[in-house]
Amino acid sequence: MDDRALSKEISYALRHAPWEYELEMDEEGAVYVIQLLDALHKSARWKNVTENDFLRIIAQSEKKRFEIKDGKIRAYYGHSIPMKIVKEKQTPPDILYHGTARRFLDSIMERGLLPQNRQYVHLSQDVETAMSVGKRRDGKPCILVIDAKTAWADGLGFYLGNEKVWLADVVPARYIREGKDLCG
Repeated sequence: MDDRALSKEISYALRHAPWEYELEMDEEGAVYVIQLLDALHKSARWKNVTENDFLRIIAQSEKKRFEIKDGKIRAYYGHSIPMKIVKEKQTPPDILYHGTARRFLDSIMERGLLPQNRQYVHLSQDVETAMSVGKRRDGKPCILVIDAKTAWADGLGFYLGNEKVWLADVVPARYIREGKDLCG
């Protein structure tokens, strides 16, 4: 079985197009494992997928994209579906990071970080993760430093995505600075 392809299929189903799979999500974006399996089994490619395959993908993934709990599976972050996935606010680390293409810097420094086509702004807990994210769109990305401590104190909401990813509704420009020696 191609675990990478299966992981992408699960991501697409849970993060972007649950209606294509006839999935019924709860407010946290979770669906019953059995329901997702049933939907996947309708395709010849995934007819032999089991819950153990899901568990293996979760255990082997460095990015921890999914969680299985109480018979349900959900994606931690990255949703683009119209339904807002409810997250519980949590105190963030003092500093978070955001990797971005240099061509977006002026706009970000003027308007702040906005979720664009996602539900939340994605932030990284460490520079390495932010750099990896930024390199998706720019070979020499810029790493922005987010003053999460002050933003949190000022009432901005932060949500834990996983151990390396934090989410925010928006991050106004006043909490963002370019990382010294961290821009391509």
